[in-house]
Amino acid sequence: MADFFTAVPEPIPFEGPDSDNPLAFRWYDRDRVVGDKTLAEHLRLAVCYWHSFNWPGNDVFGDGTFDRPWLDPSLDPMAAARTKMAAAFEFVEKLGVPFFSFHDHDMAPYGGSFAEERAALDALTDEALGHMERTGIKLLWGTARLFHHPRYMAGAATNPDPEVFARAAAQVANCLDVTHKLGGANYVMWGGREGYETLLNTDMSRELDQLGRFIHMVVEHKHTIGFEGTLLIEPKPQEPTKHQYDYDSATIYGFLERHDLVDEVKVNIEVNHATLSGHDFAHEIATAVGLGIFGSVDANRGDDRLGWDTDQFPNSVDSMAPAVYEIIRGGGFETGGFMFDTKLRRMSIDRTDLFHGHIGGIDTLARAFLVAHAMWEDRALESLRDDRYAGWSGAEGQAIMRGERSLDDLRDRVTAEDLDPAPVSGAQEALETLVNRYIERVR
Repeated sequence: MADFFTAVPEPIPFEGPDSDNPLAFRWYDRDRVVGDKTLAEHLRLAVCYWHSFNWPGNDVFGDGTFDRPWLDPSLDPMAAARTKMAAAFEFVEKLGVPFFSFHDHDMAPYGGSFAEERAALDALTDEALGHMERTGIKLLWGTARLFHHPRYMAGAATNPDPEVFARAAAQVANCLDVTHKLGGANYVMWGGREGYETLLNTDMSRELDQLGRFIHMVVEHKHTIGFEGTLLIEPKPQEPTKHQYDYDSATIYGFLERHDLVDEVKVNIEVNHATLSGHDFAHEIATAVGLGIFGSVDANRGDDRLGWDTDQFPNSVDSMAPAVYEIIRGGGFETGGFMFDTKLRRMSIDRTDLFHGHIGGIDTLARAFLVAHAMWEDRALESLRDDRYAGWSGAEGQAIMRGERSLDDLRDRVTAEDLDPAPVSGAQEALETLVNRYIERVR
């Protein structure tokens, strides 16, 4: 096909913070070395297949508004899928990021039978390999769409019907095989409908055991086929279901512990999902890092006045920098990265709008990373944090943590010494001002 994004003939250049060119990066200099890696290596940016190329721009009140000719239902499904794939790789190549991510039925159409769907996905996998070899673009992660079809209205792994469970298992086996064939760095399990609408018809204990068995089967298949990527679960508190079993990172950790999966599965944290669960994004990152299950990130944002998953492009360095700091503090990405699980607004109908959204989001992440890395290198926050907990490095603090003090021991000491420690300021406002100073000065 001819190029779809003809208004952008060349890859997006880096022109620096003083540039007024809307089709240039101001902060994302992919080859800039920061610490021991380039920005591209630190951020590991990816474009999503679904919102960007498989969504027509519809909502519950209106039809699609986007110019996506390959979504015309009158077209041959496989021909349309090949056209969509060509446009997707054209976009990612011109944007100049290293990765993409997909659901199985973003890439391949539904068919008259499971065998037909499997054959279509296999054929389009070969097409994707050709595009990847030509462009050098890699796969950050794949996932199966286990929430869209009516058969999954009551969940996939947690469905009351074991035959739906079986169909979902077969679909995941296919998608994990394809992810492996495409050299994916990760495989994501998002339980879009693994939850409940009402407890009146739900056996929660049974459904959680089903989910645990399902994920064990995914782990077993991973090892059977020799997939060396990371398995990830994506937390989300609600929507589309009233309550989802993968509510947040802490909930998932408890689930993994109960089902002996902690060594096999990590989390893919989405910004908007974190805020819907009542947490700051930085909190979710710090929780996952602290529990040893941090894997990857879906970079987006929500709207504070809307209580659903709006998937907007990130645009606030102020809110993103503290979260990126927690990623750096935890050692950075291993197999994960920042994947743009983002939607254009329905009125953003020009083809170049897809570039504008991603350029702005990438520059936000790049600048947030530069701010966070500067704070990390200077140890500005770390030195204050160390001072705050210094007492725990002393003899008495260590004795408590080693289990060498009982409640009676501590009561006797407090009584003997009339222990009455004075409170110490947490200096929150000073710390917030310190972060702002780094945002102002970093270039």
